Parts: sequence; structure tokens; C-alpha cells
Amino acid sequence: MFHLRQHHEKHRTSRIAWLRAAVLGANDGIVSTASLLLGVAAAGADSGTLMLTGFAGLVAGAMSMAAGEYVSVSSQADIERADIEIERRELASNPLQEHEELAGIYVQRGLDKELADQVAGQLMAHDALAAHSRDELGLSPNHRARPLLAALSSASSFAVGGALPLMLALWFAPPQLLSVMPLAILLFLATLGASAAYAGGAPVLVAALRVAFWGAAAMALTAAVGHSFGLLL
Repeated sequence: MFHLRQHHEKHRTSRIAWLRAAVLGANDGIVSTASLLLGVAAAGADSGTLMLTGFAGLVAGAMSMAAGEYVSVSSQADIERADIEIERRELASNPLQEHEELAGIYVQRGLDKELADQVAGQLMAHDALAAHSRDELGLSPNHRARPLLAALSSASSFAVGGALPLMLALWFAPPQLLSVMPLAILLFLATLGASAAYAGGAPVLVAALRVAFWGAAAMALTAAVGHSFGLLL
């Protein structure tokens, strides 16, 4: 007699929502705060001005990220709820048509008509709205929009990311900062990209290089603009 062992697979799709918000926030916090500090330092600002600018940028950026994520994800959640409500009304008014629609989806996925009818019937008997939300609308509980979670993840990760260049500005004088900051920030960004890729099961090196490249471009451009304005002042 054969005994089947339980087989548990660890998938990472449940991490998508919070991982996206956290990585976006941290990356934005590091890049925007570092670029801001480099631009002001290149213009000839003193340490006090750098700290004030960096702290103000960190607070404003964190709140902006939180507000942007909350509004954006709330809009997504509103659309999801509206679509689910449409399905609820259709199931109440046209259950037979909804059954045929669900069975048609399973036929397109490879089931024969008879089996598709049976599967659709059993799933709708169990939870019709859940079946249509998942298979017709593509709405999975793991991917549902969570505005507050996205806002808090983005704001907190932005603050953590922004604190890194701000500490560098606290430890180094402006002339030293212009040489130390870019190297340190590129290391931070590469570490962030690699960590996020590892958590999501993606190629680590590609992610690290991608994040570092765009961070370097942002810092170089902002420092050039700051230097140009410093020459005019």
C-alpha cells in the first residue's frame, strides 16, 4: 500500500505586494536623499544646510510615498470591489449564464466540455463568487490591494533608506562627502537590489546592477546640476 507524503512548495507570490512597496520605498529613499545631498553639497553648501536639506527631504519623501501608495492602491482596491460587486449581481440574476462562462474558461485551459461543466458546477456550489473572482477576474487573495499596508511599507522603507545617506552627511564634511557618498550609496543600492531579488527568487546579480545603475545616473545628474548652480551663485 502506497502512502503519499505531504508535499509543500514554497512560493513567493504572497510577497509581491509588500516586497514591491518596501523595495520601491527604500530605493527611492536612498536615491532621492543621496542625490539631494550631493546636489546641495556640489553647490557649495555647508554641513548645517546639508543636514537641514536632507532631513526635510526625508520627511517630505516618506509622506509623499505614503500618500502616493495609499491613493494608488486604494484606487486599485475600489476597482476590485466594483468588479466583485458586478459578479455578485450577475450570479444572482443569471446563474446559468455565469456557470457556462466559468465552464468556458476551463475549456480554454484544456479541460473537455463535460469535465469543465462538472468543475464549474462543484466550484460554484462551494463558493460561486470566489470561483468567478479568481478564474474570471484574476483576483487572488494573495494579490488583493491593501492600501494601508502599502502606504506604511513605503513610508517606513523610504525613511530607512533615506537615513543612510543622511548619516553619511552627518559623519563627513561636504568636500569629503562628494567622494564618499557615491561609493557608499552604490554599495547600499546593490545590496538592496540583491536582497530584494533573493527574497523574490529572481537573479541577484542582474537586480543589483540594475538598481545601482539608475542610482548612479540619478546622483551624477543631480551633482552636475548642483555644481552648475553653485558656479552661478
